[in-house]
Amino acid sequence: MAWGRKKGGARKEPLFGLPAALADLRLSPSDRVPGGGDDTPAKSKPKSSDSGSEKPRPSRSGSKRRSKSRGFGIGRLFYWTAVLGLWAGIAVIGVVVWVGAHLPPIQSLEIPKRPPTIQIVGIDGSVLAQRGEMAGANIALKDLPPYLPKAFIAIEDRRFYSHFGVDPLGILRAAVTNVLHRGVSQGGSTLTQQLAKNLFLTQERTMQRKLQEAELALWLERKHSKNEILELYLNRVYFGSGAYGVEAAAQRYFGKSAKNVTLPEAAMLAGLVKSPSRLAPNRNPEGAEQRAQVVLAAMADAKFITEAQAKASIGQPSIAVKPAGAGTVNYVADWIGEVLDDLVGQIDQDIVVQTTIDPKLQNVAEAAVIDELAAKSVKFNVSQGALVAMTPDGAVRAMVGGRNYAESQYNRAVTAKRQPGSSFKPFVYLTAVESGLTPDTIRTDAPLDIKGWKPENYTHEYFGSVTLTQALAMSLNTVAVRLGVEVGAKNVVRTAHRLGISSKLEPNVSIALGTSEVSVIELVGAYAPFANGGYAASPHVVTKIRTSSGKLLYDRPTEPPNQVIEPRYDAMMNSMMRETLISGTARKAEIPGWTAAGKTGTSQDYRDAWFIGYTAKLVTGVWLGNDDNSPTKKATGGGLPVEVWTRFMKAAHQGVPVAAIPNSQGSWAPANLMQISSQISAPSAPAAPMQIQPPMQAPPPAPVPPGGYYRQPPPTPARASAPPNPNARPEAAAGLDGWLADRLFR
Repeated sequence: MAWGRKKGGARKEPLFGLPAALADLRLSPSDRVPGGGDDTPAKSKPKSSDSGSEKPRPSRSGSKRRSKSRGFGIGRLFYWTAVLGLWAGIAVIGVVVWVGAHLPPIQSLEIPKRPPTIQIVGIDGSVLAQRGEMAGANIALKDLPPYLPKAFIAIEDRRFYSHFGVDPLGILRAAVTNVLHRGVSQGGSTLTQQLAKNLFLTQERTMQRKLQEAELALWLERKHSKNEILELYLNRVYFGSGAYGVEAAAQRYFGKSAKNVTLPEAAMLAGLVKSPSRLAPNRNPEGAEQRAQVVLAAMADAKFITEAQAKASIGQPSIAVKPAGAGTVNYVADWIGEVLDDLVGQIDQDIVVQTTIDPKLQNVAEAAVIDELAAKSVKFNVSQGALVAMTPDGAVRAMVGGRNYAESQYNRAVTAKRQPGSSFKPFVYLTAVESGLTPDTIRTDAPLDIKGWKPENYTHEYFGSVTLTQALAMSLNTVAVRLGVEVGAKNVVRTAHRLGISSKLEPNVSIALGTSEVSVIELVGAYAPFANGGYAASPHVVTKIRTSSGKLLYDRPTEPPNQVIEPRYDAMMNSMMRETLISGTARKAEIPGWTAAGKTGTSQDYRDAWFIGYTAKLVTGVWLGNDDNSPTKKATGGGLPVEVWTRFMKAAHQGVPVAAIPNSQGSWAPANLMQISSQISAPSAPAAPMQIQPPMQAPPPAPVPPGGYYRQPPPTPARASAPPNPNARPEAAAGLDGWLADRLFR
């Protein structure tokens, strides 16, 4: 039957019995036991489609797995690359946002105004110094010679006109160079980045600052053109020696405008940017010239100039001029900078400060101090000095605050305070004469004991009864201390403050010997009333302040006269201090044709040496010593300071009409030395210390005649001399002055 057959198959006979029962029983490959007794079921070999062959067929499952593995690895690589790239982008965005959050507010990111220039001029109108971060005016790029900006591009940023503010190639090149040199030998900052740093950021080397610099560079490139950026850069970059901008640098180093610099000078300016302080041509001309040659080679390599031009420019060193304000006048400039805020407040524009400084006298003062120290500093172990010279009304004509401003900017004339020693004694003597004593009043020079304190004279010699004139001229310590006790230390302090001392003074018995510290300028200012007729004088240096356009900001007001010494007492003090230069401790001080007066001073252990002297024209004080307050090798006020003072004052008075010190022509003084010698005894050897005795009554002062000159009072009887001392020196026939003359001229 047709329905009982299978399609395409042979006819099968039905089975019965046991064969029929076993007909459907079949074993799978897993039910078979391979040979050798192995428990692992044997895989059946695939049969070939050809009936007569048993060839093995390759497995497709292994190749599929290997293909899937390779596809999965590449996919995972792409996946994680994308993930990491995404996170890196997020991190970069985060850093940019964080750095931007620490920048100044965006509204303040405008090109800041150029900081003001402070120009300081002398009494003759000449420029003494300049202060401020910018010393030169802005100059347009089109006004500069073409090779000047090209020199900066060649050495600092060759790809300036092609990058977008940050140069990745430059950074990579710098990184490779630094790795090869195992150090930072090349920078990757563009001119735009350097400008951003100069305008908005500090000079610290941190990653945050570098990132801020890069962001600001991108902002500058978006906001300004390349030429505008280059012009800003040239007018703001620092060139050393206080010069900011090419105009200031050209004036400072070459004495000309940046518009007129030569190719070698332009190369030198461009070379300074790398290390302005180290390569400044006024300090290191050799280093500046070598760097300029590197710049010329870079310009030739960039095709900005020819090889011939580069070779012709090499070996032509530019002569650097002496910068304005070099030397000790910088001490004056620093002092002016300290007082400007009090005079005009905050400065937001260029100003010109007119001063009382005489440039000629400033140069003479500088030479006098420096030359004297150069010749004798080793011999006397003196390392520093200061000098202040002012008119009797307080106008400072010269100031030297140290021997070398480049080495030390510490102003010893204004800031330093030292013990004045015997140069403080005029305030003691003035207090004494104001209390009723006179230059002829007798006081005893003898050993003294005040509660265990035993002041001694410099020579350890004592002269018995002496006049106040001779005691001051010879700087006798025991007499000064006696007078201080007699008039009261507090009254001495009041007198010093009244005349102009502003420092704190301790009202103790040692004040008479100048143990409280004062500055040079205040001590000189306190001597000015002796030279001007008894009027207070405020030391000052600034007379007018104007803007660069001429607007007057400050004009020193005229001070009303303030009499601090009565004319008769001023006359007494002038006469006594004149004797210091005639027969006292300052005999070396002399100005031919001029009447001068003053007082020397030497502090304890020879730590400070002073001389303050004056004429009707100038009051000048000199201090010499050591910054560490170490003792000198017996440098006294009558030695080095007098020599410096005499050299300066002689030069300062040349060609000046002679004038007399006010209140200095009194005729009270004895006509000759014999009259003084009749009132005093010869020097004696130290006797037993004597206790303070009650003050002797002095005759009342004589009335002051017209003109304010003090006249001689009636002669006072001579005091008895001390008993002869067998160990004393032989007494000269003419008393004290005869004894001095005998010692000096025999």
